Amino acid sequence: MLTDATLQARHLLECGPAEQLTWSEIATALRPFFGPLPEVQPTEAAVLPAIGDPETLLTLTPDGNRLRLTFIGPPAGVGECLRLRADLRELSQLRHVMARTPTPIWQTDSTRQVVWGNASFDDLCARAELPDRSTQPLDILPDDSEDIHVSRASAGKPGDGSQSWYEVQSYRVPEGRLHFAQNIDAVIHAEAAQRNFLQTLTRIFAHLPIALAVFDKDLRLVLFNPALLDLTTLPAEFLSGRPNLLSFFDMLREKQMMPEPKNYRSWRDKLSEVIAAASSDLYVETWSLPSGLTYKITGRPHPDGGVAFLFEDISAEISLTRRFRQEIEVTQAVLDCLDDAVAVFSQLGVLSFCNDPYRQLWDNDPDSSIAEIGIAEATRDWQARCRPSPIWAELRDFTLTLGDRAGWDAELQTLDGQRLLCRAEPLSGGATLIRFSPCLCPAKIPAEV
Repeated sequence: MLTDATLQARHLLECGPAEQLTWSEIATALRPFFGPLPEVQPTEAAVLPAIGDPETLLTLTPDGNRLRLTFIGPPAGVGECLRLRADLRELSQLRHVMARTPTPIWQTDSTRQVVWGNASFDDLCARAELPDRSTQPLDILPDDSEDIHVSRASAGKPGDGSQSWYEVQSYRVPEGRLHFAQNIDAVIHAEAAQRNFLQTLTRIFAHLPIALAVFDKDLRLVLFNPALLDLTTLPAEFLSGRPNLLSFFDMLREKQMMPEPKNYRSWRDKLSEVIAAASSDLYVETWSLPSGLTYKITGRPHPDGGVAFLFEDISAEISLTRRFRQEIEVTQAVLDCLDDAVAVFSQLGVLSFCNDPYRQLWDNDPDSSIAEIGIAEATRDWQARCRPSPIWAELRDFTLTLGDRAGWDAELQTLDGQRLLCRAEPLSGGATLIRFSPCLCPAKIPAEV
């Protein structure tokens, strides 16, 4: 045990006035200056020169059961002492910084053994359950020819949730390598979430009935789904070869999966305009193919200057639209063939249909108006062309009633003396049919209000 020491000796050993050290602790403190010392307190006299300074000597003098250590060296000049004091202040500051740095930092020698580490490195060793901090807690093997090596490594056990990932930057230094580790758990989790998201998107794209073709900034195909094979009948080998956009459309033309332009050469020249429109989210076209199918082609901008095209088979929708339009045209033609003036109002009281006799009777064409015509506007127009009658409010209430209704009729007389029979009948879906027929039989006209 240390029994006595001068003030300078305690500065060298970094111990307080009342602190007692063992020989092992003293040897550890002196080893950086004088090299390896015996593990057991020596019993023979010896003189050891300092590493790199042969004029500074450590004299070991046994004295019975005691051992005296004496340090002898040349006196330091004033400038050297002042410089040393400044360096000590800076060293103290650097030690405080290293002790509070949240990033693990350590240094290894040429044999890859740890010779120094900060407090965060000690914490990392503790989390890795390393009994000796001379072993690196992260598995990194920088190549000897590399001045800077960047790698990723994990510490802890994956199963118990203590695993953490680090990005380690290793720099070559004269004494070995200096390593800086930065925790990248957030990055690892984000990358895992991105992979899961891409896998989810891939599964969705695989079952998506809309064909998808994504081209990168060089206009080469980088992504497509199985629906593209089904809708375009393009070979999988061709699509897997990452064709450019021009070759892609050439193959579509060859397979007759696009309308034949009048001048294909000029259409190819205008392909740049198509790409520009798709990049601006403005490209939408409908292709009627020779096979009778109808495709809707939509261009969408893709990140990094790419472009994506969506191919949707709308043949059933187009067929249904055409059939629906044909039914509307037939219904309109039937209404126009009637002698009675007919108007159909929706459940909300909006005029849906009317025939030519209605337009002639009331001298009004609803199709020429941009705004919707409701039952209130229609009855106001009818009332202005007829003699006073109490049925207008009843017509409005009947048209806007949502419950069960029963048809009814009433007589009207226009200002020019024509008598009309007004018939209100409920239709399915809450609609209402109002019909005006010429009244040929004498009848009573409702009293004026």
